Amino acid sequence: MEDLLAEFLAETSEALADLDTALVALERQGGDKETLAQIFRTVHSVKGAAGFLGLHRLGAVAHAAENLLGLYRDGAASVSPAGVTAVLGAVDAIRTILSGLAETGTEPAGDDAALVAALDAAANGDPAPVAIPSAAASARVTPEGEKAAVVTEAPALPAPPPVVAEAPAAAPAEAAAAPAAALPNQSIRVSLGVLDELMTLASELVLVRNQLLQIARGEEASPFAAPLSRLSRITSDMQEGVMKTRMQPVSAAWGPLPRIVRDLGTELGKRIDLVMSGGDTELDRQVLELIRDPLTHIVRNSCDHGLEGPELRRAAGKPETGRIALTARQEGGRIVIEIADDGRGLDLVRVRARALQRGLATEAELAAMRDEDVARFVFHAGFSTAEAITAVSGRGVGMDVVRSNIERIGGTVDLQTFSGRGTTLTIRIPLTLAIVSALVVQSAGERFAVPQATVVELVGLGGGGASVEWLDAAPVLRLRGQLLPLVALGALLGLEAARDGGAPVGGFVAVLQGDAGRYGLLVDTVFDTEEIVVKPVAPILRDLAGFSGNTILGDGSVIMILDPAGIARMAGVGAGSAVVDDSLVETEDLTQVLVFRAGGSPTPIAVPLGVIARLESLPGKSIEVAGGKHAAQYRGQLMPLVPIGHWMPPAPDAMQPVLVFQDGSRQLGLVVDEIVDVVEESLALRPSAEQAGFLGSAIVSGRVTDVLDCAYWLRQGDPSWFGKPDATVPRLLLVEDSGFFRQIVVPALTSAGYDVTAKADAVQALQLRAEGAMFDAVLTDIEMPGMDGFELLAEVRRDGPWKRTPMVALTGRAGPTEVARGRAAGFHDFVAKFDRDRVLSALSAAIGQENRA
Repeated sequence: MEDLLAEFLAETSEALADLDTALVALERQGGDKETLAQIFRTVHSVKGAAGFLGLHRLGAVAHAAENLLGLYRDGAASVSPAGVTAVLGAVDAIRTILSGLAETGTEPAGDDAALVAALDAAANGDPAPVAIPSAAASARVTPEGEKAAVVTEAPALPAPPPVVAEAPAAAPAEAAAAPAAALPNQSIRVSLGVLDELMTLASELVLVRNQLLQIARGEEASPFAAPLSRLSRITSDMQEGVMKTRMQPVSAAWGPLPRIVRDLGTELGKRIDLVMSGGDTELDRQVLELIRDPLTHIVRNSCDHGLEGPELRRAAGKPETGRIALTARQEGGRIVIEIADDGRGLDLVRVRARALQRGLATEAELAAMRDEDVARFVFHAGFSTAEAITAVSGRGVGMDVVRSNIERIGGTVDLQTFSGRGTTLTIRIPLTLAIVSALVVQSAGERFAVPQATVVELVGLGGGGASVEWLDAAPVLRLRGQLLPLVALGALLGLEAARDGGAPVGGFVAVLQGDAGRYGLLVDTVFDTEEIVVKPVAPILRDLAGFSGNTILGDGSVIMILDPAGIARMAGVGAGSAVVDDSLVETEDLTQVLVFRAGGSPTPIAVPLGVIARLESLPGKSIEVAGGKHAAQYRGQLMPLVPIGHWMPPAPDAMQPVLVFQDGSRQLGLVVDEIVDVVEESLALRPSAEQAGFLGSAIVSGRVTDVLDCAYWLRQGDPSWFGKPDATVPRLLLVEDSGFFRQIVVPALTSAGYDVTAKADAVQALQLRAEGAMFDAVLTDIEMPGMDGFELLAEVRRDGPWKRTPMVALTGRAGPTEVARGRAAGFHDFVAKFDRDRVLSALSAAIGQENRA
């Protein structure tokens, strides 16, 4: 009987795991037959098993819930919020009873009369106002909360052990009906402790295998070569199998969240929509257990602190229903989970005041801090900006626990907040206790491991291969016609001095995929790809953004595992975002610009590096005259050359610097005197209409610099460069407040075949809507004065003829966090301004999708 009861508890707990989510979905969908059938079968199976085992209290609760669900299933009653609340209360009571059974082997004492009365009343169409405990109301923080995570008043049923086999098990009702001998047992239950021990042994076996392989490499014609090769294959297969038994989808940690959000929305008087994606992303079971409470607390905070009530949202021009987006994805050797809401954002003024009050920083320090640094004060123990303590929050316990739980497994948590638009928390979790494939590299005499999943390709330098070009002190690699920023690993980590500009560089470039795009990692040597056991970063090294863990190689050496995204952030690889007023164009972050001289003028000229296809030095003998204009034989074509100001062709044996612009098969060379530098600047453009060919001037590297008008010079060399629009091409509206960026983006869009109408702000764009203008797509900047891109999107989607028009966000900041937030808001895509191919691809996909619809 004890074995039978244990089997019943395990199967029932599995069946109840997804019941909360199904009930919340049932309430939203208003009686979906498939969802109803799933819920009814589960409750019916619980009632039947309870009767067989003589569990009278459990049977009575399940029977009352089954009666109500039966009416819903048969269409005799309509699904109502009160009825769903009563069934949720029954599910909570069932869990409480099962927990007591698991602890003592007998049903715990309790009075369920009020609950049964509420279920019967809902079945009779006359719901009584009975207080039913909810998941949100029962969740609280213990008084010892500084060291404890969120707990529940009712003891939770222990999570079921994972099923080893992949074969699907029959539903409980079906299994009960089938003869005992009809189906062989396809699965067994294994203790989690056994799985943990197997994982540890598999990890140690991998390390020993690596050591043996290292020894065998040094011996020629070793008799152990063949057995070691077979051992290696067996070890890889075994560790992969053990890993599979421990992996679970992240949705297993999300199961209670829809119920919690639903209950909190009711309690707080808010309308909340929880959207979850990427739930099939798998991670280690132990990691999954450790992130359950942090995820729960963050979502509760979003419901309570982040989202406004319906009246405040209406006053702010937002939909009454608040939105929380929960996404997960695998990114190289780690899992990234983002929780974003579209609420009010953090009150940074109050955060600063509370930090000053608690002595966490001085007034001078706070004044010098960036907003993102101020926002991180919420991770301090006991820090809270709530004006009063409630059942949900206000004790200052939680976010510090969130961070400590994440850091315990070698992860990080970051926070971004946008005043009036919401908050996004990003959790990055390395695959601890995992075995991954990694590329071992060496720089400045030290070896490092790079997760193989983030390596796009390897490029050899010197010896007839690719070469590094030095633009002042910044190394750049030409790779298939594109300029790739390089990061010298040894110099970045302080292991060696930065190399002098112009010095020849050997070694290898590992092209990596970071958060903000691809870049090249400059290393001295590349070794083999190895399977490594990932260990979490030691606490003393946790603040170093460039590492995600460490490992032991076959020779016993301990080396660090690089975090490609962290390396990119340390090196400042990425584009900036723009904020503009009436007379001045500024960038909050840095934009890479190429500085050069041309036409014999001492005034330097700047152009965004992203619009240039290549930098070339053409031999003078390749420059000819065709049709009265200069051109050069270049890559099998005759490329027009356009000088800026006075220019004399060089001698045949001299070299001519040229900036190459490219659109498909068309190319044009802009002749310059010399390349000065590639710098990252916070541009402040002062527009000017007096000098043809230039957008205005800006301060770059401490000097007044002219900013090139690319469209003007492209038309000088090829009047048909941008073509002529006709009635058959797609019509595109560009909303971009910066004249500087409009001059760059419009030519690229026009040359791609779009009929482009450009407006400087959202007000002008909406005026076109009022006049009846129609477009195939809208491409809008995000950071604009007055109405920003998100507000424009909300206005367009609210009503009117553009309600279904695809909208693509154009921004200088297009990392995974920003992309996820943009898509969650309703943009078709969220792309970087200078990524021409990505912009065109997003527009094509958006217009194509709308046409198919």
